[in-house]
Amino acid sequence: MTAVLENNEVLRTAYQRSVAAYWNDNPNDDRVNYKLGEVDGIFHHHYGIGAADFSVLEGPEESREDRLIHELHRLETAQANLLLDNLGDIRPEHRLLDAGCGRGGTSVMATQRFGCHVDGVSISQYQVDFANTQAAKLGVDKASFHFGNMLHTGFETGSRQAIWTNETTMYVDVFEAFAEFSRLLAPGGRYVNITGAANDLNGMKSRAVTAIDAHYGCNIHLRSEYFAALAANDLIPIKVIDLTPDTIPYWELRTHTELATGVENPFLSSYKDGSFQYLLIVAEKA
Repeated sequence: MTAVLENNEVLRTAYQRSVAAYWNDNPNDDRVNYKLGEVDGIFHHHYGIGAADFSVLEGPEESREDRLIHELHRLETAQANLLLDNLGDIRPEHRLLDAGCGRGGTSVMATQRFGCHVDGVSISQYQVDFANTQAAKLGVDKASFHFGNMLHTGFETGSRQAIWTNETTMYVDVFEAFAEFSRLLAPGGRYVNITGAANDLNGMKSRAVTAIDAHYGCNIHLRSEYFAALAANDLIPIKVIDLTPDTIPYWELRTHTELATGVENPFLSSYKDGSFQYLLIVAEKA
């Protein structure tokens, strides 16, 4: 467990304070994930992968939106399951870290699958409170959520068998983050990252990628930055998968829902022109 931290111990920069304020003051602005989470009580903060069932667009108009929501939630749950599939040999006695946990959906799924304890950290007090409340509603007692910063968690060195970030590294300096993850991981422990990355081969970020940055108030990293930061912190990549083709159906389906936010087109155009990639990166602590 971490000690109770004061606000200024967690939020150390103006940028961190602005990101936290956004999620605290506009908790339902991510209305897509919030609505999808109402399907089964598992609330995510990420996108989906897999072949979409576009037949949900057919049938009675009055139930069309409900069918879309259920299918989008199935795809985002498939994404979380893929991440969990890559955590390695996780046993009940292990402790895991969800770095940038959002409303806690993947942490809940991890405890249900592995029977181990998961700590989630978020710089949004709203998200932490929501995640703890929802875990209690679901009867999940091995997922604990903390107001904290993934760059300086306060957890014990070598205490984690696995750590993951799920579409959260675009809010941090990856060299700082990976240094903390390397400190926390036991030798041979795994770090799994699912993230969008700008394609270095295109030079500067495309206009579509810049639009995604502006929409979410984030800073999408170049693909090469991830591998440089891993190498600098004794994290050895053992698997890299380009999930871009697998996420395009999610975004195409999402353009049809009433929940569409307008960011769908920049995602689709940048994925299709190759300037943006959706990656799964698995690394082990040396």
